[in-house]
Amino acid sequence: MFHRLIVPTCRKERNPMYQFDRARYDKRMAWWLHDRFGMFIHFGLYSIPARGEWLRSTEELTVEQYQPFFDEFNPYAFDARAWARMAREAGMKYMVLTAKHHDGFCLFDSAFSDYKVTNTPFGRDIVAEYVEACRAEGLKVGLYFSLIDWHHPDFPQYGDRQAPLRNDPVAGANKGRNWNRYLEFMHSQVREVCSNYGKLDLLWFDFSYDDMTGEKWGGTELMSMVRELQPDVIVNNRIEVSGEGFGSLAACKPTPYHGDFVTPEQMIPPQGLHDVEGRPLAWEACVTMNGNWGYNVTDHYWKPADMLVRKLVECVSKGGNMILNVGPDATGRFPEESVERLRAIGAWMERNHPSIYGAGSVEGGPVEGLGKPDYGRVTRNGNTYYFHLYENAIGPLPLVGVPKDRIVSIRRVADGTEVPISTSWVHSDYPDVAFANLGPDPVLPDAVDTVLAVTVK
Repeated sequence: MFHRLIVPTCRKERNPMYQFDRARYDKRMAWWLHDRFGMFIHFGLYSIPARGEWLRSTEELTVEQYQPFFDEFNPYAFDARAWARMAREAGMKYMVLTAKHHDGFCLFDSAFSDYKVTNTPFGRDIVAEYVEACRAEGLKVGLYFSLIDWHHPDFPQYGDRQAPLRNDPVAGANKGRNWNRYLEFMHSQVREVCSNYGKLDLLWFDFSYDDMTGEKWGGTELMSMVRELQPDVIVNNRIEVSGEGFGSLAACKPTPYHGDFVTPEQMIPPQGLHDVEGRPLAWEACVTMNGNWGYNVTDHYWKPADMLVRKLVECVSKGGNMILNVGPDATGRFPEESVERLRAIGAWMERNHPSIYGAGSVEGGPVEGLGKPDYGRVTRNGNTYYFHLYENAIGPLPLVGVPKDRIVSIRRVADGTEVPISTSWVHSDYPDVAFANLGPDPVLPDAVDTVLAVTVK
Protein backbone atom coordinates (compact mmCIF):
# COMPACT_ATOMS: atom_id res chain seq x y z
CA MET A 1 0.00 0.00 0.00
CA PHE A 2 1.33 3.45 -0.88
CA HIS A 3 0.30 6.72 0.76
CA ARG A 4 0.16 9.86 -1.30
CA LEU A 5 1.67 12.94 0.31
CA ILE A 6 -0.63 15.92 -0.13
CA VAL A 7 1.86 18.56 -1.29
CA PRO A 8 2.24 20.54 -4.51
CA THR A 9 3.74 18.56 -7.36
CA CYS A 10 7.52 18.09 -7.28
CA ARG A 11 7.91 19.14 -10.90
CA LYS A 12 9.16 22.71 -11.09
CA GLU A 13 11.00 24.61 -13.75
CA ARG A 14 14.77 24.36 -13.62
CA ASN A 15 16.29 27.39 -11.93
CA PRO A 16 18.34 29.14 -14.63
CA MET A 17 19.93 31.42 -12.02
CA TYR A 18 21.76 28.65 -10.13
CA GLN A 19 25.28 29.74 -9.14
CA PHE A 20 27.88 27.20 -8.14
CA ASP A 21 29.64 28.20 -4.90
CA ARG A 22 33.22 26.88 -5.13
CA ALA A 23 34.17 27.93 -1.59
CA ARG A 24 31.15 26.21 -0.06
CA TYR A 25 31.80 23.14 -2.19
CA ASP A 26 35.44 22.94 -1.10
CA LYS A 27 34.42 23.27 2.55
CA ARG A 28 31.91 20.41 2.50
CA MET A 29 34.29 18.19 0.49
CA ALA A 30 37.27 18.64 2.83
CA TRP A 31 36.64 15.63 5.11
CA TRP A 32 35.82 13.30 2.20
CA LEU A 33 38.97 14.22 0.28
CA HIS A 34 40.96 13.63 3.46
CA ASP A 35 39.45 10.30 4.49
CA ARG A 36 39.78 8.52 1.11
CA PHE A 37 38.41 5.10 2.15
CA GLY A 38 34.86 3.97 2.87
CA MET A 39 32.60 0.93 3.09
CA PHE A 40 29.55 0.31 0.89
CA ILE A 41 26.89 -2.12 2.17
CA HIS A 42 24.27 -3.65 -0.13
CA PHE A 43 21.67 -5.41 1.99
CA GLY A 44 18.03 -6.25 1.40
CA LEU A 45 15.52 -8.88 0.38
CA TYR A 46 17.88 -10.09 -2.35
CA SER A 47 20.25 -11.34 0.37
CA ILE A 48 17.88 -14.30 0.89
CA PRO A 49 17.91 -15.82 -2.65
CA ALA A 50 21.64 -14.89 -2.66
CA ARG A 51 21.85 -14.36 -6.42
CA GLY A 52 22.76 -10.67 -6.44
CA GLU A 53 20.93 -7.38 -5.88
CA TRP A 54 19.58 -7.19 -9.45
CA LEU A 55 17.70 -10.47 -9.06
CA ARG A 56 14.25 -9.02 -9.78
CA SER A 57 15.50 -7.56 -13.05
CA THR A 58 17.79 -10.34 -14.26
CA GLU A 59 15.18 -13.04 -13.62
CA GLU A 60 12.23 -10.78 -14.57
CA LEU A 61 10.34 -11.63 -11.38
CA THR A 62 6.87 -10.31 -10.68
CA VAL A 63 6.00 -8.68 -7.35
CA GLU A 64 4.24 -11.90 -6.37
CA GLN A 65 7.28 -14.04 -7.16
CA TYR A 66 9.52 -11.74 -5.12
CA GLN A 67 7.08 -11.45 -2.19
CA PRO A 68 8.23 -14.58 -0.26
CA PHE A 69 11.55 -12.89 0.48
CA PHE A 70 9.70 -9.98 2.10
CA ASP A 71 7.53 -12.37 4.09
CA GLU A 72 10.54 -14.15 5.60
CA PHE A 73 13.04 -11.29 5.94
CA ASN A 74 14.47 -11.68 9.44
CA PRO A 75 18.24 -11.06 9.68
CA TYR A 76 18.43 -12.21 13.30
CA ALA A 77 22.23 -11.83 13.48
CA PHE A 78 22.19 -8.20 12.31
CA ASP A 79 24.41 -6.06 14.53
CA ALA A 80 24.92 -2.55 13.21
CA ARG A 81 27.62 -1.83 15.77
CA ALA A 82 29.58 -4.90 14.62
CA TRP A 83 29.32 -3.70 11.01
CA ALA A 84 30.60 -0.24 11.91
CA ARG A 85 33.36 -1.63 14.10
CA MET A 86 34.61 -3.84 11.27
CA ALA A 87 34.65 -0.84 8.94
CA ARG A 88 36.58 1.27 11.44
CA GLU A 89 39.07 -1.50 12.16
CA ALA A 90 39.64 -1.92 8.41
CA GLY A 91 40.73 1.72 8.27
CA MET A 92 37.54 2.99 6.65
CA LYS A 93 36.33 6.43 7.63
CA TYR A 94 32.79 6.47 6.21
CA MET A 95 29.99 4.05 5.37
CA VAL A 96 27.13 4.03 2.85
CA LEU A 97 24.15 1.69 3.34
CA THR A 98 21.41 0.93 0.82
CA ALA A 99 18.43 2.62 2.48
CA LYS A 100 16.45 1.58 -0.61
CA HIS A 101 17.61 -0.32 -3.68
CA HIS A 102 15.89 -0.65 -7.06
CA ASP A 103 13.48 -3.33 -5.81
CA GLY A 104 11.81 -0.61 -3.70
CA PHE A 105 12.29 -2.36 -0.36
CA CYS A 106 13.06 0.17 2.39
CA LEU A 107 15.47 -0.54 5.22
CA PHE A 108 13.93 2.49 6.94
CA ASP A 109 10.48 3.07 8.45
CA SER A 110 8.82 5.00 5.64
CA ALA A 111 5.43 6.61 6.11
CA PHE A 112 4.80 6.43 2.36
CA SER A 113 5.12 2.70 1.73
CA ASP A 114 4.27 -0.53 3.48
CA TYR A 115 7.11 -2.22 1.60
CA LYS A 116 9.55 -1.66 4.43
CA VAL A 117 11.65 -3.48 6.98
CA THR A 118 9.40 -2.63 9.91
CA ASN A 119 6.61 -4.66 8.28
CA THR A 120 8.77 -7.79 7.92
CA PRO A 121 9.26 -10.40 10.65
CA PHE A 122 12.43 -8.49 11.63
CA GLY A 123 10.36 -5.43 12.51
CA ARG A 124 13.19 -2.99 13.25
CA ASP A 125 14.42 0.14 11.47
CA ILE A 126 17.81 -0.96 10.17
CA VAL A 127 18.76 2.51 8.94
CA ALA A 128 18.17 3.98 12.41
CA GLU A 129 20.39 1.37 14.06
CA TYR A 130 23.05 1.75 11.37
CA VAL A 131 23.20 5.55 11.70
CA GLU A 132 23.55 5.29 15.48
CA ALA A 133 26.31 2.67 15.12
CA CYS A 134 28.29 4.75 12.63
CA ARG A 135 28.25 7.72 14.95
CA ALA A 136 29.23 5.57 17.94
CA GLU A 137 32.27 4.27 16.03
CA GLY A 138 33.30 7.73 14.83
CA LEU A 139 32.43 7.11 11.17
CA LYS A 140 30.81 9.49 8.72
CA VAL A 141 27.25 8.45 7.87
CA GLY A 142 26.15 7.77 4.30
CA LEU A 143 22.92 6.45 2.79
CA TYR A 144 22.26 5.09 -0.69
CA PHE A 145 18.88 5.81 -2.25
CA SER A 146 17.63 4.42 -5.55
CA LEU A 147 15.81 6.86 -7.81
CA ILE A 148 14.35 3.71 -9.39
CA ASP A 149 11.58 1.71 -7.72
CA TRP A 150 10.40 -1.45 -9.44
CA HIS A 151 7.79 -2.09 -6.75
CA HIS A 152 5.91 1.18 -7.08
CA PRO A 153 2.78 0.97 -9.29
CA ASP A 154 3.58 4.27 -11.03
CA PHE A 155 7.14 3.41 -12.08
CA PRO A 156 7.20 2.52 -15.82
CA GLN A 157 7.87 -1.13 -16.61
CA TYR A 158 7.04 -2.27 -20.14
CA GLY A 159 9.74 -1.22 -22.60
CA ASP A 160 12.08 0.04 -19.92
CA ARG A 161 15.62 -1.21 -20.39
CA GLN A 162 15.87 -2.92 -17.01
CA ALA A 163 12.53 -3.01 -15.15
CA PRO A 164 11.49 -6.58 -14.26
CA LEU A 165 8.32 -6.52 -16.40
CA ARG A 166 9.96 -4.84 -19.39
CA ASN A 167 9.08 -7.72 -21.72
CA ASP A 168 5.55 -8.32 -20.44
CA PRO A 169 3.03 -6.11 -22.30
CA VAL A 170 0.22 -7.16 -19.96
CA ALA A 171 1.66 -7.19 -16.43
CA GLY A 172 4.17 -4.49 -17.34
CA ALA A 173 1.75 -2.26 -19.18
CA ASN A 174 2.36 1.43 -18.50
CA LYS A 175 -1.23 2.53 -18.97
CA GLY A 176 -2.48 4.19 -15.81
CA ARG A 177 1.00 4.79 -14.42
CA ASN A 178 1.45 8.41 -13.38
CA TRP A 179 5.02 9.70 -13.49
CA ASN A 180 4.35 12.88 -11.51
CA ARG A 181 2.73 10.81 -8.80
CA TYR A 182 5.82 8.59 -8.72
CA LEU A 183 8.07 11.64 -8.39
CA GLU A 184 5.94 12.92 -5.54
CA PHE A 185 6.38 9.59 -3.77
CA MET A 186 10.10 9.34 -4.43
CA HIS A 187 10.80 12.91 -3.30
CA SER A 188 8.75 12.29 -0.17
CA GLN A 189 10.92 9.31 0.75
CA VAL A 190 14.10 11.32 0.16
CA ARG A 191 12.65 13.96 2.48
CA GLU A 192 12.14 11.27 5.12
CA VAL A 193 15.70 10.03 4.79
CA CYS A 194 17.02 13.60 5.07
CA SER A 195 14.74 14.51 7.99
CA ASN A 196 14.46 11.50 10.29
CA TYR A 197 18.03 10.36 10.97
CA GLY A 198 19.94 13.45 12.02
CA LYS A 199 22.92 14.80 10.14
CA LEU A 200 23.90 12.85 7.04
CA ASP A 201 27.42 13.18 5.64
CA LEU A 202 26.86 11.39 2.32
CA LEU A 203 23.89 10.77 0.05
CA TRP A 204 24.51 8.29 -2.75
CA PHE A 205 21.78 8.39 -5.42
CA ASP A 206 21.51 5.66 -8.06
CA PHE A 207 21.06 6.15 -11.04
CA SER A 208 20.23 7.88 -14.35
CA TYR A 209 19.95 6.16 -17.71
CA ASP A 210 18.50 6.74 -21.19
CA ASP A 211 15.99 9.63 -20.85
CA MET A 212 15.70 9.09 -17.09
CA THR A 213 18.12 11.81 -16.07
CA GLY A 214 18.26 15.23 -14.42
CA GLU A 215 14.94 17.00 -14.58
CA LYS A 216 13.18 13.73 -15.40
CA TRP A 217 13.76 12.98 -11.69
CA GLY A 218 12.73 16.54 -10.76
CA GLY A 219 16.42 17.11 -10.15
CA THR A 220 16.34 20.82 -9.30
CA GLU A 221 13.53 20.46 -6.79
CA LEU A 222 15.02 17.26 -5.36
CA MET A 223 18.44 18.79 -4.72
CA SER A 224 16.96 22.04 -3.43
CA MET A 225 15.14 20.00 -0.81
CA VAL A 226 18.23 17.94 0.04
CA ARG A 227 20.38 21.08 0.42
CA GLU A 228 17.73 22.73 2.59
CA LEU A 229 17.46 19.74 4.93
CA GLN A 230 21.11 18.66 4.85
CA PRO A 231 23.17 21.71 3.84
CA ASP A 232 26.56 20.04 4.35
CA VAL A 233 25.80 16.64 2.82
CA ILE A 234 27.99 15.40 -0.03
CA VAL A 235 25.99 14.02 -2.97
CA ASN A 236 27.23 11.88 -5.86
CA ASN A 237 26.62 12.58 -9.55
CA ARG A 238 24.04 9.95 -10.45
CA ILE A 239 21.03 12.23 -10.66
CA GLU A 240 22.74 13.25 -13.92
CA VAL A 241 24.56 10.10 -15.02
CA SER A 242 25.10 6.42 -14.27
CA GLY A 243 28.51 4.92 -13.55
CA GLU A 244 29.26 6.22 -17.05
CA GLY A 245 29.74 9.93 -17.57
CA PHE A 246 31.27 12.62 -15.38
CA GLY A 247 28.41 15.10 -15.00
CA SER A 248 27.93 18.83 -15.29
CA LEU A 249 30.52 19.84 -12.68
CA ALA A 250 33.17 18.17 -14.85
CA ALA A 251 31.90 20.19 -17.81
CA CYS A 252 32.19 23.39 -15.72
CA LYS A 253 28.49 24.00 -16.33
CA PRO A 254 27.04 22.79 -13.03
CA THR A 255 23.31 22.26 -12.86
CA PRO A 256 21.41 22.76 -9.58
CA TYR A 257 21.56 18.95 -9.20
CA HIS A 258 25.23 18.47 -10.09
CA GLY A 259 27.16 15.77 -8.28
CA ASP A 260 29.91 16.62 -5.84
CA PHE A 261 31.98 13.67 -7.04
CA VAL A 262 32.27 11.27 -9.97
CA THR A 263 31.46 7.56 -9.47
CA PRO A 264 33.45 5.15 -11.69
CA GLU A 265 32.08 1.68 -10.99
CA GLN A 266 34.08 -1.55 -10.89
CA MET A 267 37.10 0.17 -12.42
CA ILE A 268 39.81 2.72 -11.62
CA PRO A 269 40.36 5.51 -14.14
CA PRO A 270 43.61 5.20 -16.11
CA GLN A 271 44.71 8.55 -14.67
CA GLY A 272 43.40 11.25 -12.36
CA LEU A 273 40.23 13.05 -13.44
CA HIS A 274 40.01 16.77 -14.28
CA ASP A 275 37.27 19.13 -15.33
CA VAL A 276 37.39 20.76 -18.76
CA GLU A 277 39.32 23.70 -17.32
CA GLY A 278 42.01 21.45 -15.87
CA ARG A 279 41.05 21.40 -12.18
CA PRO A 280 41.21 18.05 -10.36
CA LEU A 281 37.82 16.35 -10.05
CA ALA A 282 36.74 14.55 -6.90
CA TRP A 283 36.02 10.91 -7.69
CA GLU A 284 35.40 7.63 -5.92
CA ALA A 285 35.82 4.14 -7.36
CA CYS A 286 33.03 1.90 -6.06
CA VAL A 287 34.37 -1.64 -5.97
CA THR A 288 33.11 -5.08 -4.92
CA MET A 289 35.24 -7.69 -3.18
CA ASN A 290 33.93 -10.39 -5.51
CA GLY A 291 31.72 -9.80 -8.55
CA ASN A 292 28.43 -8.83 -6.88
CA TRP A 293 27.13 -6.02 -4.69
CA GLY A 294 24.44 -8.03 -2.94
CA TYR A 295 25.22 -11.39 -1.35
CA ASN A 296 25.77 -14.11 -3.95
CA VAL A 297 26.50 -17.53 -2.53
CA THR A 298 27.95 -18.92 -5.80
CA ASP A 299 30.30 -16.01 -6.54
CA HIS A 300 33.73 -17.17 -5.40
CA TYR A 301 35.77 -14.72 -7.45
CA TRP A 302 37.19 -12.90 -4.44
CA LYS A 303 39.85 -10.26 -4.96
CA PRO A 304 42.89 -10.93 -2.75
CA ALA A 305 43.41 -8.56 0.17
CA ASP A 306 46.83 -7.44 -1.12
CA MET A 307 45.21 -6.51 -4.44
CA LEU A 308 42.57 -4.45 -2.62
CA VAL A 309 45.24 -2.61 -0.61
CA ARG A 310 47.15 -1.79 -3.77
CA LYS A 311 43.99 -0.64 -5.56
CA LEU A 312 43.20 1.69 -2.68
CA VAL A 313 46.73 3.11 -3.04
CA GLU A 314 46.19 3.44 -6.79
CA CYS A 315 43.02 5.45 -6.24
CA VAL A 316 44.73 7.81 -3.80
CA SER A 317 47.77 8.15 -6.07
CA LYS A 318 45.39 9.41 -8.78
CA GLY A 319 43.56 11.79 -6.46
CA GLY A 320 40.55 9.54 -5.83
CA ASN A 321 38.73 7.66 -3.08
CA MET A 322 37.73 4.02 -2.90
CA ILE A 323 34.52 2.67 -1.39
CA LEU A 324 34.69 -1.09 -0.93
CA ASN A 325 31.50 -3.13 -0.80
CA VAL A 326 30.27 -5.82 1.58
CA GLY A 327 27.09 -7.79 0.86
CA PRO A 328 25.82 -9.26 4.16
CA ASP A 329 24.06 -12.63 4.00
CA ALA A 330 20.42 -13.26 4.87
CA THR A 331 21.21 -13.47 8.60
CA GLY A 332 22.85 -10.03 8.55
CA ARG A 333 26.39 -11.36 8.89
CA PHE A 334 29.31 -10.27 6.73
CA PRO A 335 30.58 -13.19 4.62
CA GLU A 336 33.70 -14.72 6.14
CA GLU A 337 35.63 -13.99 2.95
CA SER A 338 34.81 -10.29 3.40
CA VAL A 339 35.80 -10.37 7.07
CA GLU A 340 39.16 -11.96 6.24
CA ARG A 341 39.90 -9.23 3.70
CA LEU A 342 38.77 -6.43 5.98
CA ARG A 343 41.09 -7.69 8.71
CA ALA A 344 44.05 -7.92 6.35
CA ILE A 345 43.40 -4.45 4.96
CA GLY A 346 43.02 -3.13 8.51
CA ALA A 347 46.36 -4.59 9.56
CA TRP A 348 48.08 -2.75 6.70
CA MET A 349 46.14 0.48 7.30
CA GLU A 350 46.92 0.49 11.02
CA ARG A 351 50.63 0.77 10.17
CA ASN A 352 50.51 2.78 6.95
CA HIS A 353 47.46 5.07 7.10
CA PRO A 354 49.49 8.33 6.92
CA SER A 355 50.08 7.47 3.25
CA ILE A 356 46.29 7.35 2.68
CA TYR A 357 44.51 9.84 4.97
CA GLY A 358 45.06 13.38 3.81
CA ALA A 359 47.13 12.13 0.89
CA GLY A 360 46.53 12.41 -2.82
CA SER A 361 48.32 12.55 -6.12
CA VAL A 362 51.74 14.13 -6.58
CA GLU A 363 50.09 16.73 -8.81
CA GLY A 364 50.82 20.27 -7.67
CA GLY A 365 53.44 19.20 -5.14
CA PRO A 366 56.79 20.81 -4.42
CA VAL A 367 58.59 18.28 -6.63
CA GLU A 368 57.56 18.30 -10.29
CA GLY A 369 57.78 15.42 -12.72
CA LEU A 370 57.21 12.55 -10.28
CA GLY A 371 55.35 9.75 -11.99
CA LYS A 372 54.62 6.12 -11.28
CA PRO A 373 57.82 4.23 -10.40
CA ASP A 374 58.45 0.75 -11.76
CA TYR A 375 58.18 -0.81 -8.30
CA GLY A 376 54.91 0.72 -7.08
CA ARG A 377 53.14 4.05 -6.67
CA VAL A 378 53.52 7.43 -4.97
CA THR A 379 51.02 9.36 -2.85
CA ARG A 380 51.64 12.78 -1.34
CA ASN A 381 50.61 14.87 1.64
CA GLY A 382 52.15 18.32 1.51
CA ASN A 383 55.95 18.04 1.43
CA THR A 384 55.95 14.32 2.19
CA TYR A 385 55.96 11.80 -0.64
CA TYR A 386 54.95 8.25 0.17
CA PHE A 387 56.72 5.70 -1.99
CA HIS A 388 54.70 2.49 -2.03
CA LEU A 389 57.02 -0.43 -2.75
CA TYR A 390 55.43 -3.56 -4.19
CA GLU A 391 58.80 -5.07 -5.07
CA ASN A 392 62.40 -4.35 -4.13
CA ALA A 393 65.18 -3.09 -6.33
CA ILE A 394 68.43 -4.89 -6.98
CA GLY A 395 70.77 -2.65 -5.06
CA PRO A 396 69.66 0.72 -3.60
CA LEU A 397 66.17 1.95 -4.46
CA PRO A 398 65.99 4.84 -6.96
CA LEU A 399 63.73 7.70 -5.89
CA VAL A 400 63.40 8.97 -9.44
CA GLY A 401 62.32 12.58 -9.62
CA VAL A 402 63.35 13.60 -6.08
CA PRO A 403 66.52 15.75 -6.00
CA LYS A 404 69.00 14.56 -3.37
CA ASP A 405 69.64 18.05 -2.07
CA ARG A 406 65.96 18.55 -1.23
CA ILE A 407 65.50 15.40 0.87
CA VAL A 408 65.03 16.15 4.57
CA SER A 409 64.40 12.58 5.72
CA ILE A 410 63.39 9.09 4.62
CA ARG A 411 61.46 6.94 7.08
CA ARG A 412 59.71 3.60 6.87
CA VAL A 413 56.09 4.45 7.68
CA ALA A 414 55.18 1.19 9.42
CA ASP A 415 57.71 1.60 12.25
CA GLY A 416 59.38 4.98 11.80
CA THR A 417 62.77 3.45 10.97
CA GLU A 418 65.31 5.80 9.37
CA VAL A 419 66.24 4.86 5.84
CA PRO A 420 69.54 6.47 4.81
CA ILE A 421 70.37 7.90 1.42
CA SER A 422 72.69 5.48 -0.34
CA THR A 423 76.29 6.47 -1.05
CA SER A 424 77.15 3.23 -2.88
CA TRP A 425 79.42 3.38 -5.93
CA VAL A 426 77.01 1.17 -7.90
CA HIS A 427 74.82 4.12 -8.85
CA SER A 428 77.61 6.62 -9.44
CA ASP A 429 76.58 6.84 -13.10
CA TYR A 430 73.30 8.48 -11.99
CA PRO A 431 74.41 11.50 -9.94
CA ASP A 432 71.08 13.31 -10.33
CA VAL A 433 69.02 10.47 -8.84
CA ALA A 434 68.58 9.92 -5.10
CA PHE A 435 68.84 6.30 -3.98
CA ALA A 436 67.50 4.90 -0.70
CA ASN A 437 69.53 2.30 1.17
CA LEU A 438 67.06 -0.37 2.31
CA GLY A 439 69.80 -2.66 3.62
CA PRO A 440 71.07 -6.06 2.49
CA ASP A 441 67.78 -8.02 2.68
CA PRO A 442 66.25 -8.34 -0.80
CA VAL A 443 62.88 -9.19 0.75
CA LEU A 444 60.77 -6.16 1.67
CA PRO A 445 59.49 -5.93 5.27
CA ASP A 446 55.88 -5.88 4.01
CA ALA A 447 55.30 -8.02 0.92
CA VAL A 448 51.98 -6.29 0.25
CA ASP A 449 53.23 -2.68 0.29
CA THR A 450 56.23 -1.31 2.15
CA VAL A 451 55.84 2.45 2.41
CA LEU A 452 58.64 5.02 2.63
CA ALA A 453 57.91 8.60 3.71
CA VAL A 454 60.26 10.94 1.85
CA THR A 455 60.06 14.49 3.20
CA VAL A 456 61.47 17.28 1.03
CA LYS A 457 62.22 20.96 1.57
